[in-house]
Formats: sequence, structure tokens, C-alpha cells
Amino acid sequence: MRKAFICPTKYVQGEDEILNLGYYVKTFGKSALLIAHQDDINRVQKQLDETAEKFGIKIVASHFNGECSRQEVARLQEVAKENKTDCVIGLGGGKAIDTSKCVAEGDALIIVPTIAATDAPTSHSAVLYTEDGEFDDYAYFKQSPSVVMVDTKIIANAPTRFLVAGMGDALSTLFEARATARSYSNVNAGLPNGYLTKETAPAKNTIAAYTLAKACYETLLENGYNAKIACDNNVVTPALENIVETNILLSGLGFESSGLAGVHAIHDGLTALEGTHHYFHGEKVAFSVICQLVLENAPMEELYEVLDFSLSIGLPVCLADIGVDSITYDEAMEVAAKACIPEESIHSMPFPIVEAEVAQAILAADKIGKDYKEKVMN
Repeated sequence: MRKAFICPTKYVQGEDEILNLGYYVKTFGKSALLIAHQDDINRVQKQLDETAEKFGIKIVASHFNGECSRQEVARLQEVAKENKTDCVIGLGGGKAIDTSKCVAEGDALIIVPTIAATDAPTSHSAVLYTEDGEFDDYAYFKQSPSVVMVDTKIIANAPTRFLVAGMGDALSTLFEARATARSYSNVNAGLPNGYLTKETAPAKNTIAAYTLAKACYETLLENGYNAKIACDNNVVTPALENIVETNILLSGLGFESSGLAGVHAIHDGLTALEGTHHYFHGEKVAFSVICQLVLENAPMEELYEVLDFSLSIGLPVCLADIGVDSITYDEAMEVAAKACIPEESIHSMPFPIVEAEVAQAILAADKIGKDYKEKVMN
């Protein structure tokens, strides 16, 4: 059996870590193309100036337009070529990070997340959109970022909702890893399906990745609430440090080398409901975890544990929590149909997938979450 595991060359995390950014730029050369929203640059401009002066490097502004599109990637590659930059820095949230991956194409890439809302910083893949913001395609690269640098002081000073959403994304890691392990499904740490040949067979989960997925879940339960309180007060505590590592590193390595299953497919299906469009990825993922647990008939103790944790930090547990006050059976079937297209990860579940059963699991999860929330609040 062929197995695969993928990870960044270096992960470093701590308070004021961004002041060492110039050191890592210098390992590649003398200059870097900075891809970031202007608002994110403004938040850390002082630290960027300080690290550039300290290490004698040049940071070239890219004037990123905010969309990870083929046109923007091509434009930024030209900017890098014209300025003869030696590496790329992706600073900020998801789209800036994904754009930097596309521009770097797997070489000399430094990722500096300013929020801990997703596990994208460590991965070797990106999502491309059209210039209008609609989904275009997935992109995969030969390796993960060269350096992932996380400044926990910056994370602690970002809105708490980002950190909590990151915990929602991380909450899915173990349950999807467990499903893919049981079904012997392929994982993204190997080659994407379009590149598979007889010589490059599909790859399966590793013990290392599954262990990280388990640690991800355990650390969430142990540190999640206290980390939220720390972020509410813009302070860095051991609990916050642990959750930042969980949201970015443990979840990132856990999902990419263990695989996705029902949760993320149902998340994708939920985008068919207009009410969900104003909610973060991790918030929709949190409710989708409950859906997968219902679909696989997980033990009630496990389901209640997830519900208790989610409610303790403010994650969604029912559709109303993600902007859908009511749903018909036909609408649930529309969500299920989108979640069950042949390319979706739900087919990594260890049993045959039936659209009607997925729709019914969504409706049941909504009712269970709503009733449990009312019970706890009363």
C-alpha cells in the first residue's frame, strides 16, 4: 500500500515572530514580493519596516487586488519577474495566501497568516476564482510552503470570530480522517487524481497524519474555550498558542495527509442556500460536522461532546446559526445533490452515499442542534 504525507519545510510560531521575517527572506536572496490586502499590510507596516531594515532586505509591494484569479496570478508573476524578487510572501487571510501559492508555484514561499480562521497556510493546494469571485478550479503544487510563520500577537489582536471559525474548521479534521481511514480512501498528500498514472499510484493515510488529527480534536476540547477568552481580551496565553497551532498546523497537516470526507462536501452543498453566504468557512464546517455524525450514526456521547464544545465557544449547531431560518425537504435535497457530485469528498465515507439519506441527515442534524441549544440555554 502506498502512503503519503506532506508538510511545510518549516513552521514557526510565537509572539512578535514577524520581526524575524527578514531572516527567512534572506535565506532565499535579497528581496520578496509581498502579496496582501492593504488593510493587512497597514496592521503590520511597522514590523515589516523594522524587519526589512534589520536584515537588509527589500519587500516589494504587489498591490494585490483581493481575488485569487488566473489574471491576477499572471500579473503578479510579471511583477515578480520585473523586480527580480527572490521569494514570495503571502500575508493575511485565505485569498492572499492562495494567490501567493499560485505565484510561487511551489518554490521559495513564505506564508504569514494574520488570522487563524482556516488551515490553508500549510497546504500545497489553492482555490482559484474568476475575476468576479466565482469558483474556477483547484491548483496543486509540488510541495507545501517553504516557511509558515505565525505571529500569535497579531492573531490575538484580530477579531475573535476568526479564531472561533478556525476551530470550526479544525473540528472536522479527526472525523474526516477517521472516515477516510475506514474506507481506505486516497489523500491529497499524494498526487491529485488528474495526475495519477500506473507509476504514481494513489496514496493512503499515514499513522503520522491520523495521530495529528487526533491531537487536533483533543487540543480543541482542552484549550478552545480559554483560547477564545484570551482572544476576546487580545492577550496571548498558552491556551491561545495551543489553539493557533491546532487551527493552522495540526488541522492543516491532518486534513491534507488524512483526507476529507462528508463534512467538507456538505459544507460545499450548503453554499446552495443563500443565507449561508455571509458566514465563514469554519462556521459552516462546524454545522456540517454534526451532519456527518448523524449520517454515520456516531455514538450519542460523541455527538453531545461536539455540541457542548461548539456551544461553549459560539460555533453554529443548527441551520439558523448560519443564516437559514427554515428549510424544506426539496431545499435539503438541493444541498445534498451538490454535496454528492462525483468529484466530492463525501464519497470517501466508508459506506455507499445516497442523496436522500444525506438530505435527511442534514434535516435531522438541524433539529438535534436546535433542540440541544434550546435545552442548554434554558
